Amino acid sequence: MLYSLGRTERVGRKLAPFHEFVVRTIKSKPADLNVQSATAGTGKYKTIDDLPGPNLATTAYWLFVKGYADKSHAMQVEHKRLYGPIWRSRFGPFDVVNVANADLIAQVIRQEGRYPIRSDLPHWKEYRDMRGQAYGIHVDTGPEWYRIRSALNPKMLKLKEVAAYTPIIHEVVSDLLKRVELLRLRSHDQATVTDVASELYKFGFEGISSILFETRLGCLQEEIPTETLRFISGVNDMLTLSETVLFFPRWTRSFLPYWKRFVQAWDDLIDVARCLIDKKVQQIEDQVARGEQVEGMYLTYLLSSNKLSLEEMYISLTELLLGGVDTTSNTLSWTLYHLARDPKIQERLYNEVMAVCPTGEPTTEHLTRMPYLKAVIKEILRLYPVVPGNGRLTVDTEVVVNNYWFPKKTQFHLCHYAVSHDENEFPDPERFVPERWLRASAARSQHHPYSAIPFGVGVRACVGKRVAELEMYFALSRLMQRYEVRPEEGAGTIQPKTRTLLIPAEPINLQFVPRA
Repeated sequence: MLYSLGRTERVGRKLAPFHEFVVRTIKSKPADLNVQSATAGTGKYKTIDDLPGPNLATTAYWLFVKGYADKSHAMQVEHKRLYGPIWRSRFGPFDVVNVANADLIAQVIRQEGRYPIRSDLPHWKEYRDMRGQAYGIHVDTGPEWYRIRSALNPKMLKLKEVAAYTPIIHEVVSDLLKRVELLRLRSHDQATVTDVASELYKFGFEGISSILFETRLGCLQEEIPTETLRFISGVNDMLTLSETVLFFPRWTRSFLPYWKRFVQAWDDLIDVARCLIDKKVQQIEDQVARGEQVEGMYLTYLLSSNKLSLEEMYISLTELLLGGVDTTSNTLSWTLYHLARDPKIQERLYNEVMAVCPTGEPTTEHLTRMPYLKAVIKEILRLYPVVPGNGRLTVDTEVVVNNYWFPKKTQFHLCHYAVSHDENEFPDPERFVPERWLRASAARSQHHPYSAIPFGVGVRACVGKRVAELEMYFALSRLMQRYEVRPEEGAGTIQPKTRTLLIPAEPINLQFVPRA
């Protein structure tokens, strides 16, 4: 069913005047359980007060005495062992219901309503209001959020549309290969590349930026441009500080540096994004003035669609960038780390790539004949979900999960790391076994569909999922064509740590040995 609404732009100049827009309503999936009213619910079901879980002192002990401050992913597993698949945790202003079971996560998702909210981001909203900016898909809610998301989706989530980015992705992969070759030849043994994750971060940044802004930023060059360095630094600072700012009360901002640095990081991000987008707008206007046909990809599509204001584009593309860099770089880093430590798996992957595409650049059609390549990436994302936990804030609906009734405005934490490491879902869960994902394999896991959902699910699933997958498939297949990857001599085991995202706790150093 369609309905139209009158609308006034919140901020920013519009690309074209329009007075109403049309959005498609989403029919909520029926819940597995019949949710009662608050009065009836508390009589029939248990409530949040009945949930087990650590108190404030216990949580502080786990974080600061037992050393889980940067291991919240591992704390999920321990708390599930202690309290069961659903528990309550309170720390400062946060009161969260943790869900660490695939079926229970499915129950939450099926009751999330028409316009689900991942989590409340008051500090992001505060910054937007302070600067008079649009909200974007991470802050906006309800029909406005869905309108923005609907404008961003088509050229990001449809496989045929994403395939059009193949040439630019391969161009960036070629630069990555040149960078790897340069670094290994410079090394003491002419093989080792130190801090592989850092180089792959540059690759991820260059790749997603080239698609979103239709501009090469030079991240893989020997001398990275100043503005690009400012962009990269802004992303790092904002993600690092975002969690910190949320924990400190607002009255501390006058004497603690975190808020000021958080604001500066966002200012840098938006400023660079604005310059890139405005430059493209000017190029298009000049082409139109000369009577030339305007051609382009993602940014050109958004500018020509007139579905978003420029201010909304500044924010939305920056937020897409934030989600697109680490997915690619972290996953590829862990993939190469495990392939180097398991020569048999690497050899099987190499043989598949060479059988399908022995030379040259793989196409999207080639990828359809590389199931093991995809299985390797899926298994890494199971072991190391980029975001170890996700959120759902129930704004308009009451929710029943596992016979517990929860009122509106309950914050759920979906513990994806704990679920994807559950031995009931994945036998021997700490082992790297790509065969789990192959249909014809004896090792294939009969797991719950919600047991490993690294990109999320439903209307709030990751917008850039298809692009990230394409980048990873092309980069990994071409690296396998050219190099055998080995551990650095004397290298030990590297564990993950949580800094909002799940990242390597130490630099990953690998040898890249040219194939004969």
